[in-house]
Amino acid sequence: MKRLRQLHLYLGVFFTPLLLFFIGTGWFQTVDHDRLKSPGEAETWTQKLRVVHTDQIYPETGAIRQGGSPKLFQTLVVVMSVALILTTVLGLVLAFRFSRSLWPVALSLVLGILAPVLVLWAGQHR
Repeated sequence: MKRLRQLHLYLGVFFTPLLLFFIGTGWFQTVDHDRLKSPGEAETWTQKLRVVHTDQIYPETGAIRQGGSPKLFQTLVVVMSVALILTTVLGLVLAFRFSRSLWPVALSLVLGILAPVLVLWAGQHR
């Protein structure tokens, strides 16, 4: 179990900056509806970060550099996603394994699943 906790710790710490970046730029995309038609239109730093989030490239001034490829960054994001899923599952395992009382952990998990579903459902029925 000690190695499981260490793996959770190291993966969580390693991917925290990238996760925070995607959370932040995803949040910004949610509240700012000013979409760019192409990555070459990005002028402000927030627009450039949005392009990194959506197109996995950092836009150069005026246009995208010819021959560039987002594959390397996409690979990093896929690895981050797999690690995030793994660390989330490890966190659940640790929460259930080391809690004195299981019902608060189970209730938190059920509420964490139900809350977004209910909020999305309520938004559809307004």
